[in-house]
Amino acid sequence: MSKKEDFQSAIKAGYATKGEHLILGGAILDGEPLADTFVQIPLKTLNRHGLIAGATGTGKTKTIQVFSEQLSKAGIPVLMMDIKGDFSGIAKEGEEKPFITERHSKINLPYTTSAFPVELLSLSEQSGVRLRATVSEFGPVLFSRILDLNDTQSSVVAVIFKYCDDKKMPLLDLKDFKKVIHYITEEGKEEIIAHYGKISTATTGTILRKIIELEQQGAEVFFGERSFEIDDLMRIDENGYGYVNIIRLTDIQDKPKLFSTFMLSLLAEIYQQMPEKGDAGQPELVLFIDEAHLIFNEASKVLLEQIESIVKLIRSKGIGIYFVTQNPMDIPSGVLAQLGLKIQHALRAFTANDRQAIKKTADNYPTSEFYKTDELLTSLGIGEALVTALSEKGTPTPLVATMMRAPESRMDILSESEIQEINSKSKLVKKYSELIDRESAYEILTKKINEAETVAEEKKTETETTRQAKPQPSTADVVGKSVLKVLTSATFIRGAFGILSKMLKK
Repeated sequence: MSKKEDFQSAIKAGYATKGEHLILGGAILDGEPLADTFVQIPLKTLNRHGLIAGATGTGKTKTIQVFSEQLSKAGIPVLMMDIKGDFSGIAKEGEEKPFITERHSKINLPYTTSAFPVELLSLSEQSGVRLRATVSEFGPVLFSRILDLNDTQSSVVAVIFKYCDDKKMPLLDLKDFKKVIHYITEEGKEEIIAHYGKISTATTGTILRKIIELEQQGAEVFFGERSFEIDDLMRIDENGYGYVNIIRLTDIQDKPKLFSTFMLSLLAEIYQQMPEKGDAGQPELVLFIDEAHLIFNEASKVLLEQIESIVKLIRSKGIGIYFVTQNPMDIPSGVLAQLGLKIQHALRAFTANDRQAIKKTADNYPTSEFYKTDELLTSLGIGEALVTALSEKGTPTPLVATMMRAPESRMDILSESEIQEINSKSKLVKKYSELIDRESAYEILTKKINEAETVAEEKKTETETTRQAKPQPSTADVVGKSVLKVLTSATFIRGAFGILSKMLKK
């Protein structure tokens, strides 16, 4: 057989699937796309996570769009972290253009246009479905890790949570937590020492500073009620399409602490609430984390370990996580090792460091008799990528250069009026627009402190009133008592006896 026939045979065998699957595009050999040689990904392996990488302008955004569309069509909901604001166009039908028709004809894949059901979510004041969580839902361990606390400081956080549980005081937002810190170091100090042990003010001071740092990145908007319910990410529309939930994060690019806080809490919440799925036919939910380096660059060692652990465990719940970044080296090796599907767009080599990074990147992919991977990484065109996945048996598929299919939806962002149209029709926007501020630790402790101050003031007033009600001694009584005090004093007696002794001697 010829090289082309060998290649087609290897790709078709490696990417063959008997079950449900999605098609990313068609295979490329020696720079030419091949008809009817499709790169097919089994739905049952999509909970094994993945990576979408490549330099700016190489087509990552459109690949995520294509991936999300195919998942939605299969009835799989998507959660997309939109850092740059590029993905909202998926809500509107695309437009068939000559270059798209030509691309699809080369791989012999029909092209259609379609719109997809979308919910726009927000962590901040941007319009959309508001995402919130309470401090209590984080729990002491996760909350301590987010604040990057040491063991001693974490133990104090655990005491605070225990104290609030014992006293039936909900910790809803950061205001609540700060109020408890002030209380246990001031008015409630003796109570805490008696029941929970002594707490260093230096330790509580450090915790308070960490919370203020988190507040400065806008976290006070995120913590509170109403808490977002994970089930609202799992919706299917009337046509059987999975909802594409887009979290608009354009205004928190400079707040990586808030972003990583949200991501870790979301993953932890999904893991806790979702039942075990085992080897299901398809995932329950797929997450795309754009600009993933924002999580890892600012994360402490402990936080990285937590993320790695959740990524490893959450796939058994039927959840797939896909990290999107420029270079695979942005992802910690422990996390990278968990990723079954890798889609690598072109990289650029402008410096010696760039060339070294490309060689390291090439080493992360299976060897191929048909490609020189390190050379191909710099020569891929826009909308082309190297792909390797997992077969239905869980074994790695051959590395294949792929001409990615074009998105069926709009390849541009929505206008402000279109965004408002989506939000106005959303049931979730109405559900989560209500800001609940029920009685929690802040109000309970404020009331307790005020009551204590009132009691103290009443006792002080009562003492003053009692003192004033007693009969006041006259001036003569005061003088008489003063004279009597002098006459009976030891000094006076000793002096008087000394004078008498001198008089008797005379």
